[in-house]
Amino acid sequence: MSVEVGLVWDAVGRVEDGRGLLHLARQAGLDTFLVFDHLMNVFPRQAWDTDFSHVAAGLPTPDRCLDFATVLGNFAPQAGPVRLAIGVTDPHRRHPAVLAQTALTLAQLTDRAPVLGIGAGALENLVPYGVPHDHQVDRVEEALRVLRLLFSGEGPHDFRGHHFTLDRALITPAPEGRTPRIWLGANRPRMLTLAGRYADGWLPSELMAPDEYARRLDTVRAAAVDADRDPDTVVAAGGVPIVVAQTDAAAQELLRATPIRFLALHAGARAWRRHGAAHPFGEDYRGLVELLPHLLTRAEVERALAVVPDEVVADQVIAGSRETVLKRIGELLDAGMRHPMLIPASALASPEAAGYTIESIGWLAARLRSDAGPGGGPGSGSGSGSGPATAAVSS
Repeated sequence: MSVEVGLVWDAVGRVEDGRGLLHLARQAGLDTFLVFDHLMNVFPRQAWDTDFSHVAAGLPTPDRCLDFATVLGNFAPQAGPVRLAIGVTDPHRRHPAVLAQTALTLAQLTDRAPVLGIGAGALENLVPYGVPHDHQVDRVEEALRVLRLLFSGEGPHDFRGHHFTLDRALITPAPEGRTPRIWLGANRPRMLTLAGRYADGWLPSELMAPDEYARRLDTVRAAAVDADRDPDTVVAAGGVPIVVAQTDAAAQELLRATPIRFLALHAGARAWRRHGAAHPFGEDYRGLVELLPHLLTRAEVERALAVVPDEVVADQVIAGSRETVLKRIGELLDAGMRHPMLIPASALASPEAAGYTIESIGWLAARLRSDAGPGGGPGSGSGSGSGPATAAVSS
């Protein structure tokens, strides 16, 4: 089987930091470099200091979130063979025609067709800014149809929907062979169906057990078949937060770091109930998609962190030595994943952990790609891994 590997940057802080990670991706021979699209950070500034994360020493607030379009346009000349990706934006803040224009412009600057990742939207990017977000999935479906239409050629294009309208609309086409790819951030049944029906790739924002990944991928593929599409053309991707250290024991210690423990608060109440615990944000809390970090007080953050179960923390990431992390990702490859997007979560824990994490990216990527042969990935036949989890990935 063919496996590609990507690296994720949160697009927070200095552009130079992201450029350095892109250089790492290129030097390590990675396939994709993806940036987040957030207006505010998923970590609350009210609790942000060096006790929370060492990163605060050079970043006084976590809310210095950068515009993905400007960043990727700046990075394009240095990307070379690395595919640039947005993961993910939404059709609430940006009309799909504007998203199409951004992606088509980026396609003129890059060697490879860029990826436009789109999702239903996280409340943190919508509610504080007064952006309407009713009928989220309906709006995503119409946006996908509009994007497909606009990517098909210059036009004129006509479209009549409940949320979007095109009236003999024109758009600049992509250079030959570089039409942007659409990846859908989908976790629930209806969005999974839309991924199979319209998208070029599936990018779930939840880290999940291999058997659950395979089950949801089956839904995506079945929807592709129903739409008379080849299911193998839908890239099976996924954000993979890693906590990597020299030994398994050292990685387990990193799970005690505050920013890693906070990831458990990005998980929904259902994930907590699986471990017999009640989520401090309420029994109906759906996780990161409805987190409003700017409303949390420091005291609320501290009280919530105090009741985080270790088991929920462990579900949010793949933790261990390089060999253990490789094996665990291999289990996802056996389940059908073909494009793991590495999220270097352990870099938040300490400067030493950050250094080792960055060093490990190339090591992992090389082995994931070279070990993925006809018999399966590095974890072939090794079981189903840990339970379902929610990663801090998409908007």
